[in-house]
Amino acid sequence: MRARPAVGSPFQLLLLAASFALAGYAGVRLLEGDWFEVALWFVGAALVHDLALVPLYSAADRALVTAFGAAGRRWAVGYVRVPAALSLLLLLVWFPLISGRVAHRYESATGLSADGYPARWLLVTAALFAGSAVLFVRRLRRTAKERPPEVH
Repeated sequence: MRARPAVGSPFQLLLLAASFALAGYAGVRLLEGDWFEVALWFVGAALVHDLALVPLYSAADRALVTAFGAAGRRWAVGYVRVPAALSLLLLLVWFPLISGRVAHRYESATGLSADGYPARWLLVTAALFAGSAVLFVRRLRRTAKERPPEVH
């Protein structure tokens, strides 16, 4: 008996075809004027990610897991991973404005000042880590209350 390939409903297939058509149109428009620099950017971003960033954040995560594991709280790694990942994602998305490299272009295109992006990113990062610390302390208190008293 041969397995039947999983095929979605006609609506799902239509939606998938429309998604591919939209992605194809966006790709053609993106590569229309400056295709070489866009392709170079994609290849460079992949190389920088795979050759520099993956080893860097893998080593940082391994050190974090080792430190929390030695303290007997390996479960707490997520309270650092999540705000760090969100903060780095925001840095990646807004890096041109945070670094000030495109401040002039941003001001001329929008009429708004690009000042304050680094300070706002730091404030959002601090808020993410503060919120995570509050959740961590709440969990510590809850587990301390649920733990039975030690017998001497």
